[in-house]
Amino acid sequence: MKFAFIIDPLAKLDPTHDSSVAMMESAGNLGHEVYITSINELSVVGGKAYAHLQKITLKPVKLVDNHWKAEENWYLLEESTFLPLESYNAVFMRTDPPVNTPYLYATYILDLIDPKKTKVVNSPQGIRAANEKMYALQFPSVIPDTIVTQSKSVIADFLSQKEALILKPLGGKAGEGILFLQQGDRNFNSLIEISTKQGKEPIMVQEYLPSAKEGDKRIILLNGKPIGAVNRIPTGKEFRGNMAVGGRVAQTDITERELNISEILAPKLIEDGLFFVGIDVIGGYLTEVNVTSPTGIREIDLLNNVNLGQDVINAIAF
Repeated sequence: MKFAFIIDPLAKLDPTHDSSVAMMESAGNLGHEVYITSINELSVVGGKAYAHLQKITLKPVKLVDNHWKAEENWYLLEESTFLPLESYNAVFMRTDPPVNTPYLYATYILDLIDPKKTKVVNSPQGIRAANEKMYALQFPSVIPDTIVTQSKSVIADFLSQKEALILKPLGGKAGEGILFLQQGDRNFNSLIEISTKQGKEPIMVQEYLPSAKEGDKRIILLNGKPIGAVNRIPTGKEFRGNMAVGGRVAQTDITERELNISEILAPKLIEDGLFFVGIDVIGGYLTEVNVTSPTGIREIDLLNNVNLGQDVINAIAF
C-alpha cells in the first residue's frame, strides 16, 4: 500500500520521540511505500487534492541502553512528484498546531479527497470540529470543572470557588502558554491580560487537580479504543507534565475509569472521523482531546515492549 504523511519539516522532527516518524517507520517495515509532504505543498487541480510528495526510506531507531537511538542520517528522500492524493491508500494529516489559517485551508483541500478511494487520518472535518481544548466540553460527566471566557470578572468569580486554576490558550501544543493561578496571586490581573490578549481571546480555565503532581496520562485511542498509555510526571518546580517541557515518562496501566472515559468518547470520535487520538487524563478526569498530531507512541513502545505504529498501520491496511 501507499501512505502519504503531511508533516512538519523533517529537520524539526525527533525520530526517537515523534509519533509520525514511528508510524512511517512501521509502514516501511511492513513493506508499504511511504511518502511525505507539507501543507504548503498542497494544491487543487481539476477539483482534486494534489501535492508534491517525496518517497522516504527510514532507518529504524534502535534500542540502546533502554533509550531509542537514531542514526545521524536517519532518512533518504527521492525526487518530488506531483500527484493526486487519491492515488494513495491513506493520507495522514500530522502537522503540529496551531490550527491557524493555513492549517484550515489545508483541511479544505483534504476535503476534496474521495473517502471511497483514500482514508484521511484524521478526517479534515473532524479536525476542524475538534479544537483540542473545547472538544472535551462535549463530555461534561468526565471533565473537571471548566469554564471558557475572556472575562476577568468571570475568572475571578471562578477562582473564588477554587483554590487554584489552570489557564489554557485554546490553540497551541505541548503545554505552551499554560499557566497556574491560585487564590491571592498578586499577578492575577497580568496573568489574565496575557492569557486573553487583553480580553480579546477566550481561554479555557480548569480547576487545578492536585493529582497532576502524580502525572498527566496520555492514552492513545485507535478508532475509539485505547491501545496504550504513558504517564507524564512533572519534574523540578514545573507544574506541567508535558514531555516537551521536561516531564518524566513512566509506565502505567489503563484504569477502569479511563476505559469508561474512552467508551463515552468513542461514538463521537468515530462519528467525527477521528481515528487516531490522544486523550489526556489527570486523576480520572479528561482534560484534553488531541486530534492533530498526538504523540506518545515511542514512549509507550519503549516502556511496554510493543509497537503501536504497527498497530495503527495494520488497522488501516487490513
